[in-house]
Parts: sequence; C-alpha cells; structure tokens
Amino acid sequence: MTGRMELPVSLVMADLQSLAEAIRTRAVSCVEVMSAYLDQIEEFNPKINAIVALQPRDVLLREAGGRDAEIARGQYRGWMHGLPWAVKDLAVTKGIRTTFGSPLFKDYIPTEDGLMVSRLRKAGVVIVGKTNVPEFGCGSQTYNTVYGVTGNAYDPTKTAGGSSGGAASAIALRMLPAADGSDMAGSLRNPAAFNNIYGLRPSFGRVPLGPTDDVFLQNLVYEGPLGRTPRDVAMLLSAQAGYDPRSPLSITQDMASFTAPLDRDFKGARLGWVGDCSGELPIEPEVLEVCRSALASFEAIGCIVEDIPLGFSTERLWKSWLALRSVWAAGHLIDTYKDPAQRPLIKPEIQWEIETALGVSGIDVYNAGVVRSEFYLHVLKLFETYDYLLAPTAQVFPFDKTTHWPTEICGRKTDAYTRWMETAIIWSLAGGPAISVPAGFGKSGLPMGLQIIGRNHAEFAVFQLAHAYHEATRWSEEVLPPLLREV
Repeated sequence: MTGRMELPVSLVMADLQSLAEAIRTRAVSCVEVMSAYLDQIEEFNPKINAIVALQPRDVLLREAGGRDAEIARGQYRGWMHGLPWAVKDLAVTKGIRTTFGSPLFKDYIPTEDGLMVSRLRKAGVVIVGKTNVPEFGCGSQTYNTVYGVTGNAYDPTKTAGGSSGGAASAIALRMLPAADGSDMAGSLRNPAAFNNIYGLRPSFGRVPLGPTDDVFLQNLVYEGPLGRTPRDVAMLLSAQAGYDPRSPLSITQDMASFTAPLDRDFKGARLGWVGDCSGELPIEPEVLEVCRSALASFEAIGCIVEDIPLGFSTERLWKSWLALRSVWAAGHLIDTYKDPAQRPLIKPEIQWEIETALGVSGIDVYNAGVVRSEFYLHVLKLFETYDYLLAPTAQVFPFDKTTHWPTEICGRKTDAYTRWMETAIIWSLAGGPAISVPAGFGKSGLPMGLQIIGRNHAEFAVFQLAHAYHEATRWSEEVLPPLLREV
C-alpha cells in the first residue's frame, strides 16, 4: 500500500469520491474495503433488515481480491472498481436470488443481469446482495412476506420508506457507500427523506430500462441513484445513465459531465416554494415547519425563495396518476390476479390497483396522458420565472413499521395506499429531475426531506444547487443515526 491518502479511521465513513480514489491509488485494498463494509453489515443489518440475499463472506472477499489483482495488472475499471454493492431487489441479478418482494418469486435466480446491473458489474462493483423492497415495489413502506420489514436508520421501529427503503436505510447506516434504486411515485425520494440522505428521480429516459420493459412502463418508472451527498449521487448517475439502443427512449447525452465539480454561485437564483399546494395536499404541520425552516439555507447561499401556488389542480393530477398507475399494475399482474391459486399471494393493495384498472377504459388512459402533458407544459411555464421549484418530499414523518400506510393525514382520510405520497407523485408526472435533500428533523428526532425540482434534462443544475445546499447544511454528515453514535 502506498499510504498516499488520508481516510477516516473507519473506511465506511469515507465519501464515495475519496474511497474510489483510495482504491485507485492502492492506498487501500478492495479486500480491506469489502471487509470493513461486511463488518458494518454484520453489526447493523440484523437491527434493520435492509440488505437481503447476502452472499457468503468468503466468496465476496475472494471476488474483492480479484479486483485487487486487476489493479496490480493495470486493469483499473474506473471509480466503481471494487466497491461493495447491493442491488435493489426489483432489478434482476445473475446468480443472485431476485424476489421482487413477492412469494411468487421467492426462489427465482436469474440467468442474466438487467441492463443497469450489467453496467455496474462492468464498472467493477462487487455485488454483496440485494436491498429490500415492498412487494413489486408498490407502496412507500418496505415490507414483504419473503424477507419482512425494513426499519428506519434513525429509529428501527419506524418505516424506512420505499420502495428503495432497504437501499436508503443501508446507506444511512454506512452498510453501503451508495446504492441504486427506482422511482415511480417517490421511491427514490421518500426513503431518502426518511433516512436523511439524497435520492434523485432523474429525467425521463436518463437511465435506460431493460429491453423487456415496455415503453409504457418507461413513462412511469425511472431508475436512479441514492447517496450520502449530491456529489455521490451525481457520480453514481454517471455510471447508470447513457443511451442504449435496446431502450429507444433513452437519452443520448454524454454522462461524463456528472463527475465534474459542482461548485456554483447561486446569488440571485429564483426558487419557487409550493408547500402544500395552497392547502390542496394534507401535510403534517411539523413536516411543513421543518421544510420551511430549510428554506433559510437556500437564502443563505444567495437564492431568492418565494411562496408560489402550484397553479394546477392536484385532484386532476391524482386522477391522471391513478389511471396510468393502475393500468401498469394490471398489465403486469392481471394473469396472476385471475388465477384463484395465486391471487392470495398478491398483497391487497396491488389487488386493489388491478381491480381499479379493470374499470379504466382506453379513453380514460388517453385523457390521463393529456392531463399529464398539460401539466408538463404548465411546469415549463413556471420555469420561465423560476430557476428551480421546491416542495416537501413527504406528507408525514416516518411512521410505525407495522403500519402498512397512513389512513389519515390532518383529519383527512386517505382513499388509496399511495394517496399520502402525492407531494412526490406530482413531480413524477412532470417528467423532469427531482432530488430529495435532507431538510432537518422533527421533534421526535426523525428526518424529513424536501425536493429540488429542475428543468427537464437539467440534472447537473439540480446537483449544483443540492451541492451548495449540502455545503451549507451537511445534515447527512453531521447528524448520524443513533445506532452509529452508540458505537
């Protein structure tokens, strides 16, 4: 070892860029890094159940040793070389059990990797296992009958959010350096907010989905990155993104720019804060209070923050979402639903989605798409005045992990299991990049986040504002989970 880099006493506390550079310069070996992370997993994973399908330690150390041998031969694969990785259990992984959180797939071992996973392997990661998810990724509460429930990094009795809940909780407890995830209704953003880290839902087409995923699905589900800092998230997106001919709607833009420095002057930048959309969305008062207090940090870096109305009916957006979402669920699971032997193996919330979809016509889907297009143009108009938009990431703080979903917010009944996620769903329909950044903590000590929403394809600009905000706040680095503080 050359000893050319100064790293934290614990390797798992190093940021992604520093850790990658230490491996590249051989200041630390891939085996040492793997061993440190496996020790962390052994210590904390039993407390929160974030990483599943964990591979044998000797196999992983042997693979990490192979990555060290590659570097010794001059075969360095890039900044992800030798990093321990766990893939979200909605992405197929060759030779590693992939369940989608469903008992229907509890014994499924794929024979090939998904598109994004193949990119990560080629970049040099060592896959240690999978990160836990709700069944088929449905709902922002990570529980299933295969692996059980995932606890919050800041209070293991609370939910980690979802559907990338396992990934977010594992990152916060330093069991992973960063992680991949996916997002339909907030699945990269909500768990980031609930675990005091960063999660980006990128622009439509930024990260290509696999050739078996239909175009309709690609309109709704986006894969993306989670990390401890905006820089970490940007670095990961550079590896996930990029055109693939098997994904016809993927973006051709070169992604190398995401690894560039993020420093920028934001004096005079105009930010529009939509809050609870003029009272249309039920959001816990303390959530709004924490998010509103975070606005001062944007002002401290020179931004001008203004309260603005969304100016578009959230109920119209909800109905559009409901039609598009339910048809997606039905399309994937209708045959299973029709089978009396298999239907009981699907959780009630998904059965409800399918039953809802059976009452949706082709004209309904068309009209839902029209509303979504109208909203995209409306948001485009907002960006003529504002450089960025801001919104809460969630409507409630992390709730008890035995509760499947909040049935009431501020005295209003929630008529669907995703209704409590509307503040994220709205920006899913907009199609552009939205990153959840830590906003602070409630009186209970639980985290909350807010979203920075940017123009379509403007991920780098979003990263720049998130980075400036991070430098002014450092929530994810300064306020560690109590479990880590106890060690």
